[in-house]
Amino acid sequence: MFSSLLGLCLVATLVAAGPCDIYSSGGTPCVAAHSTTRALYSSFSSSLYQVKRGSDGATTNIAPLSAGGVANAAAQDSFCSGTTCLITIIYDQSGRGNHLTQAPPGGFNGPESNGADNLASAIGAPVTLNGQKAYGVFVSPGTGYRNDATNGIAKGDAAEGMYAVLDGTHFNGSANHGRAVVLTTAMLRPIIETLLPLGNGHMEAIYFGNNNVWGTGSGNGPWIMADLENGLFSGQGTKLNSGDPTQTSRFITAVVKGQPGLWAIRGGNAASGSLSTYYSGGRPTVGGYSPMSKEGAIILGIGGDNSNGAQGTFYEGVMTTGYPSDATENSVQANIVAAGYATTSLVSGPSISVGSSVSFRVTTPNFNTRYIAHNGTAVNTQVVSSSSSNALKLSASWNVVSGLANSGCISFQSRDTSNSYLRHFNFALQVNSNDGSQTFREDATFCPQAGLNGQGNTIRSWSYPTRFFRHFNNNLFIASNGGVHDFDNTASFNDDISFVVTAAFA
Repeated sequence: MFSSLLGLCLVATLVAAGPCDIYSSGGTPCVAAHSTTRALYSSFSSSLYQVKRGSDGATTNIAPLSAGGVANAAAQDSFCSGTTCLITIIYDQSGRGNHLTQAPPGGFNGPESNGADNLASAIGAPVTLNGQKAYGVFVSPGTGYRNDATNGIAKGDAAEGMYAVLDGTHFNGSANHGRAVVLTTAMLRPIIETLLPLGNGHMEAIYFGNNNVWGTGSGNGPWIMADLENGLFSGQGTKLNSGDPTQTSRFITAVVKGQPGLWAIRGGNAASGSLSTYYSGGRPTVGGYSPMSKEGAIILGIGGDNSNGAQGTFYEGVMTTGYPSDATENSVQANIVAAGYATTSLVSGPSISVGSSVSFRVTTPNFNTRYIAHNGTAVNTQVVSSSSSNALKLSASWNVVSGLANSGCISFQSRDTSNSYLRHFNFALQVNSNDGSQTFREDATFCPQAGLNGQGNTIRSWSYPTRFFRHFNNNLFIASNGGVHDFDNTASFNDDISFVVTAAFA
C-alpha cells in the first residue's frame, strides 16, 4: 500500500502528463486512445466508455472521476445495480472519433456466430488504480470491437506505434483455418479486411498469447509478438526469437512499432520496472512485409477477418502517428507504473467459503424446493428434502475449492464423483472429470456475486462473465441476459440465476 502522501504525489503526476501527453511531447501524438480504466490525457474529462443494462436497454457513459483521472466505477455500479451490463462503446480519447463498437460478423466466427460479435461484460475485469476501482475489457471467445472508418491511423508503410496494458494471465493460443485468431488481448491493430485475409503485411498488431504455429519466444509462452498478417512474428524470422521471453507478470505492457524498413517489439511489467526491447531490426525476410500495406482500421479482441476465438483482457492502449522513440515509450511506461494497477476482488455478495460444502436452492417462485443436482454428467434441478435418499442428497451437494483457473474465484467439486467438477461445455453445465487442461480449468471456475433478485448468490462464469448459472426447463446452463439461445431469454432471468446457497445435505 502507498502512503497517502505518496498517493497524492502520484495522482498529481498522472494529471500533469498522461501517456498521450508524453507521446505528443515526443513528436508522435496519439491518433487513437482507448481505456475503460482511466483518462490517457491529463486534461481528458469526457466519456471513456458506454454501458448498456439488461433490465431496460438503457445506456450511460462512464467518465473519469476528474480530468486525467480514473474511471468512475461507482457510477457504473449504481447504474447496473440489480441487473447485467455490457460495454457497448469504447470511446477514443484522441479527439479523432476513432471509437470502438460491436464488431460485425466475419470470416471465422467463434462459438456464438449468430450475427454480430458479442459485447464484453462491464464487470468481468475489475482492477484498482492506486486504490480506486475500475473495470477493464474481458474478451471471451466470440467477443469483439471494431472501427473500419478511422481518422489518422497509419496506412501503407507509414510509421506508427502502439502499446496496450493487458492481463498477463488471461490468454490462449487460438488458431483457426491455419492463421492466428488474434488472441488478442492486445488488440489495437490497424487493418481492414473483408471475409478473407488480404495478404502479407496488411496488419500491424500487438499479439499476446502462446500460439506457436508461426513465431515464438523462449519458453512456453505467453509472448508479446506482432501479427503482421499471415503470420505471428517475434523477430525478423518466422520462428524462434530467444530474446522474446515468456511473460510472467499479472499486468503486462506490450509495445509494437514500425516504420519503413524497421520495426520493434518491447514489453515489461505494467506494475513495476522498465521496458525491455525484445526485437528491433528489419522487417521479416519473407515477401510482402517491406513495404507494409496497412489498411487503417482498428480492432479489439478479433482478427482482421473477424476471427474471434481468442481471449484476453485489455485495460488501456493507444496508436500513434510516427515511430516513437524508446525514450518516449520509457516515459509512458513510468506513467503506467505510477497509475498503480493492482488486482481486486472478483466476488461479492454472501460468502461461499473455500473448504465448505454447499447446495444451491432455486429461488424462482413455484420452483424453490428444487436444488442443483446431477445425473451422471447431466446437471439439472431436482426436488430435494431431508427425507430424500442419500444418493440424491449427495448429487445435490458440492465441495467448494479454490478456482481452478483463477484463485480469486471458486470451483465446485462433486461430492459423489471422484475428481469431477461442475463445468460448462457448449453453454450447458456438466459434471466432468478434471483432465488438467487449461480449457477445463477455465470452464470450471465461477465467481459468485450478490443474487440479482435480492436473494442469495448469482454465480458468474469466470471465462464468460456475461453468463451465469441458470435453470431453464429444469436443466442448467450458463446464460446471458437476452442472448442468442433460448435459455438466454429475459423472462424471469434474475430469479432463474439467483440461488440460496445452503449447507450441503450430506
